[in-house]
Amino acid sequence: MTSAALYESHLTSLPLIQRGKVRDIYAVDDAHLLIVTTDRISAFDVILSDPIPGKGAVLTALSNFWFARVESVIRNHLSKLTLAEVLPDAAERATVEGRAIVVDKLRPLPVEAIVRGYIIGSGWKDYQKSGRVCGIELPAGLQQAQQLPQALFTPSTKAEIGEHDENIDFERTCELLGRARAEQVRDVSLKIYQTAADFARTKGIIIADTKFEFGLDANDELVLIDEVLTPDSSRFWPADEYQVGVSPPSFDKQFVRDYLETLDWNKQAPAPKLPDEIAEKTAAKYREALTRLTA
Repeated sequence: MTSAALYESHLTSLPLIQRGKVRDIYAVDDAHLLIVTTDRISAFDVILSDPIPGKGAVLTALSNFWFARVESVIRNHLSKLTLAEVLPDAAERATVEGRAIVVDKLRPLPVEAIVRGYIIGSGWKDYQKSGRVCGIELPAGLQQAQQLPQALFTPSTKAEIGEHDENIDFERTCELLGRARAEQVRDVSLKIYQTAADFARTKGIIIADTKFEFGLDANDELVLIDEVLTPDSSRFWPADEYQVGVSPPSFDKQFVRDYLETLDWNKQAPAPKLPDEIAEKTAAKYREALTRLTA
């Protein structure tokens, strides 16, 4: 895995559609896209100016691992087209090798499917204020980082870059997707989470929460898209260091968030620069998550 960081990709043989927080998306043809996962990192919905070396390759490898592992639960967006078929020029292909995937072009749903197995982050803050998370009433007396009686489906809207996602309740999800589709997304999300959480436990990792995205194909069938169960979309905790009542150490970008929380920053662009030490430690945490889960 290369240590050189890729902040932006610059492919000339395919038209660039958009640059997201982390991913650059190119058009292949009417039915396919090329997604390049860069080393950009965002925190509090702001893209930082400093990349995390090798991060995109880790996210790609881990997503592909999980796509294969949960394929029995739901189909994913990976295409049968190879990278060589889409980028025949070897020199150009080498610039994104290991961090680019060819996917089917689908219609993304306008919600992010968040599953929480433990109470932490914004869920913990909401619970402290109201005893609820996304409108779901929880038992009194829960402590920070405590495992929930059962995993919760707590969706959010998908905000534009630079804007903040908004937590929504299930009834609002039904308004956006239709009740039958909302129930399908909820049930599939919970099943993927439980399947992955049970496996990760055998590798010494607790998946505290995670985010999924879905799209629809030409037949209106649900498909898993974007990334899945990576350190960018999930909280990974080392099981041997976990304890209730404190925010556990993690193998994800919480390390960057924690650093930024120590600064006098209003969480609006532009973000402060990341010291090299923080970027390097973050890269090491991402690599360790990949190694632990896939070894």
